[in-house]
Amino acid sequence: MATPPPVPRETILVVDDDPEVLAVAADLLGVAGYTVLSTGDPCEALRLARTRFEPIHLLLTDVLMPFMSGSKLAEEFRSIRPEVKVLFMSGYWESLEDYRIRLAPGEPFLDKPFTMTRLEATIREALVFRASASRSAPRVSDGLGEAAQLVFGLDNERV
Repeated sequence: MATPPPVPRETILVVDDDPEVLAVAADLLGVAGYTVLSTGDPCEALRLARTRFEPIHLLLTDVLMPFMSGSKLAEEFRSIRPEVKVLFMSGYWESLEDYRIRLAPGEPFLDKPFTMTRLEATIREALVFRASASRSAPRVSDGLGEAAQLVFGLDNERV
């Protein structure tokens, strides 16, 4: 008889300005066993980073939000909690370039819309991903071709 998978012990903060995406992501992660905090307001996310005593293991943030970009939120969040992992999500991979987000090779990214299976798998990838030690915030990208290469693993001839 197969043993059930271990129950996740991590806390995930989900930030998305779309209330439907926020609710779906929070509900799916809660069903998967994660402790979930959620907000549509990046400033509230930063308040949680400053005032919450318990750990926050992962910041799952939309790239494109009205008051603060996901990259700016991640940068400010990491200045408060440098140990936090960050997973960006977007319905438009082009927004990585528009908002100057450059993923490290192999760094996960969550495409919207997503399934429960894809969400859970990408969350697990993000929780175990190890960026280079010198990287504390999203890096600035210098070209769309590079973003496509990093997100989709394309080589320059196919971009």
